Amino acid sequence: MKFNKRASLSSLLGDYIAYRNLIPIDANLPGLPQLRHQLGIEPGNAPRKTTLDYARVLHAMLQAASKIHSSIPLARLIYVGDTRLNDGTAFKNLSIISDWPGMAFIGSENDRSPGLIPEKMGSNMLYKANRWSGIEPFSHLLMEQGFVVDEASVVLIDMDKTALGARGRNDRVIDQARLEAARSIASDVLGEGYDLPIFQENYETLNQPEFHLLTADNQDYLVYICLLLSGGWINLNQLLAWYSDKEVVSFDQLVVKSEAAKSGFAQGIRKMHELFYDSYAQRDPTPFKAFRYCEYLATVSRMGHLPDDSLPEILLNEEIVLTGEVYDIAQQWQSQGALLFGISDKPDEASMPSPEQAVAGLRAIHQTETHVLGV
Repeated sequence: MKFNKRASLSSLLGDYIAYRNLIPIDANLPGLPQLRHQLGIEPGNAPRKTTLDYARVLHAMLQAASKIHSSIPLARLIYVGDTRLNDGTAFKNLSIISDWPGMAFIGSENDRSPGLIPEKMGSNMLYKANRWSGIEPFSHLLMEQGFVVDEASVVLIDMDKTALGARGRNDRVIDQARLEAARSIASDVLGEGYDLPIFQENYETLNQPEFHLLTADNQDYLVYICLLLSGGWINLNQLLAWYSDKEVVSFDQLVVKSEAAKSGFAQGIRKMHELFYDSYAQRDPTPFKAFRYCEYLATVSRMGHLPDDSLPEILLNEEIVLTGEVYDIAQQWQSQGALLFGISDKPDEASMPSPEQAVAGLRAIHQTETHVLGV
């Protein structure tokens, strides 16, 4: 493992980046608000990463970026991500919508022997690797199979736990930032009633796939639930009993119960609930904005803050770093003419500074420099 520079994602991607709301940072590109009518997407929340509507919006953005990037139309797709479910599905959907020949690399770091595991996805191919260094043999594989990387190619790069905070290697620091934000909000809301061990036990228990029906795999919902539990309305055992007995199996059912019981909440919990409920009732996909603003601050504070002579293991444990293997291969593909575009499922509120924070010198996550570390 070695460090060779500091960089930001914007030094690689520029502003060709879209966070969860599907509004590109580059104002020259169309976003979801402009594309809804054109693509026939119903009003409401931004489509999530695994939906065909997400792929349709992304395809329109990439087509627009391509016209700025080169006079040659896009004809090939490379996708780099970290999860077979979310990124693999997004790759499959974009392949269907675009009809481009495509190759995907899904990386992670684990104890199994290194290797690339192929998986057919329609007429395209996805390769899973258990080392991030596997992206180099993946690049050689493209050449061996005659998959040309040039001006007609687009490289779609997932940001979270792929380009930044590589899964299995550096992703714990991203999780630590989110947990710190949750603790900070809990301390503000609960005041003297804040019990860190209980809050953390509730958070860690419910932050598991087996409870995704209840939490919708949404950190806003999860933190809200943990605050309700810490606030004394119900405890974890009662919630798990409701869940087991199917009295409450969805987040919407829990919110209906909490709204009916709010008159008995302590003042801090009631105020938190009312703000959350107002946003949730308006179908805001990020209803706990105060938590997400804290998450943004906790995230950028963990980027590039350590000295350059820090040991690699210290950087990986205490700083969110750029994944060197992904960064270097992406630079190589860019030098061959490919269009690079970054996507993130992180809410914009957890990714961008507020106007006041921007005045203070804070920058968006993709514009914040950090160390580049890889094999």
